[in-house]
Amino acid sequence: MSIKAVSTGIAASAAVGLAWYAFATTGARKRHSIKKNAGKTLKAAGNLIEDITSIIG
Repeated sequence: MSIKAVSTGIAASAAVGLAWYAFATTGARKRHSIKKNAGKTLKAAGNLIEDITSIIG
């Protein structure tokens, strides 16, 4: 297993954990807006992972 694969997995896990925490701790009204912007959040997480892998690799 390469360091690049491990770092990508860690970054993805951190992004999912942060998103889940933000979703779980918000109220019902904000939860609706989070669901509405889920596509933007996933795109931003993908860009973050790409940036991290380009720095490492």
